[in-house]
Amino acid sequence: MQIGELKNILQKHGIVGAGGAGFPSYAKLSEKAEIIILNCAECEPLFKLHRQLLEIYAQEIVTMLDILTESLGAKEFIVAVKGSYKGAVSSVNQVIKDYPKGKIKLLKEMYPAGDEVVTIYESTGRVVPPGSIPIEVGCVVYNVETVLNMYNALYNNKSVTHKYVTVAGEVNNPYTYCVPIGTKFSHLIELSGGLKREDVEIISGGPMTGNISSMSDVVTKTTNGILVMPEDHYIVMKRKQNAKISVQRAMSTCCQCKSCTDLCSRHLLGHPINPSEFMKCVANQKTETKAVLDTFYCSQCGLCELYSCPQGLSPKTLIGLCKSELRQNGLKPEILKLTEDVHSEREYRLVPMKRLIERLDLSKYNTSAKITDKKVTPDTVKISLSQHIGKPAVASVKEGQYVKAGDVIAEYDPKALSVAYHSSIDGTVQRVTDKYVTISAI
Repeated sequence: MQIGELKNILQKHGIVGAGGAGFPSYAKLSEKAEIIILNCAECEPLFKLHRQLLEIYAQEIVTMLDILTESLGAKEFIVAVKGSYKGAVSSVNQVIKDYPKGKIKLLKEMYPAGDEVVTIYESTGRVVPPGSIPIEVGCVVYNVETVLNMYNALYNNKSVTHKYVTVAGEVNNPYTYCVPIGTKFSHLIELSGGLKREDVEIISGGPMTGNISSMSDVVTKTTNGILVMPEDHYIVMKRKQNAKISVQRAMSTCCQCKSCTDLCSRHLLGHPINPSEFMKCVANQKTETKAVLDTFYCSQCGLCELYSCPQGLSPKTLIGLCKSELRQNGLKPEILKLTEDVHSEREYRLVPMKRLIERLDLSKYNTSAKITDKKVTPDTVKISLSQHIGKPAVASVKEGQYVKAGDVIAEYDPKALSVAYHSSIDGTVQRVTDKYVTISAI
């Protein structure tokens, strides 16, 4: 299949990265690709859906990887999966022997293995330069559900209307569901048997990188899971900290032990991000320094804040605020050449996932959360038209119009980075704005 034809299919069927920022998948396709990498590292603690999907749909996923490899003229594809995911590894091994260009790479049980820069290094030994993108080192990386969506688009003419979501934490029955996009979080919690307690907060996106959400928030194309946590849990309290207080604590408490930098996943790969130097700048109110500008190269994995710092300070949060302010002032990260080698002690500084889960007091929530075939049929869905990086799609339906699941409800601009959007249920369009479309099944 030609690249142009493949791009067109992915864009029309609304396929974006099924996790993270939601980069449109068609835009990653390039003839510069040498290696296609399937990322099955399940970066966030507690989430299970990628390994579960790979175990169930290994044939479809490996087939699609082979098509991508042939279409882009790449040399090979790599299934990067943690060795501890026994079921997924077994399924892939049974299939991949029939694909000469494919191989499996067993990843370490560490965090953040799912950061694509880390995944690329662990799989190939290549280091993506600071500020650059994977294709600059000949790699294209997709996660498991994204590749499965590609397969369904090519072979089943199926657009992205549903999302696999793990529901865990303080719910009676943790599971992974396949739900219509636009489903409210409250509906997912009801499916999981309701709350075990009332004093809770919802975190969407995982304990390390997720954000506090509400019952009325909805599933998007990038929602991997929601965690229902006690409102006084450590990971919740960290997210509720006042930024001004975090600055004052850094000024008064940071001892410059450098643990945040010693364990920083990007620093260990030679990137010029130095959290301890940044915290020194915060403590001394210095804003025009290299350490401040180098915050652009932080991946926001959260290790420095939730694991490394012995004083419970908030480097990740303050770095994130700094990056936002730099962008607001019109600054952008430069693409740099690597000036540092991979740290000689990197192998000994990797953070084991088990230890991370225990440190965050998440062990009791680390359940199987198996995929259920229970059909999810919400009465109403609210579908955002900007669930991806790039230009929002433009609604192409009117209020009162009847649509079926899979019908196009928003068109993309062919001259911009964008994808189409589709109805996730059969129903009547209740409201249309430039930001979302609401559809009712009633």
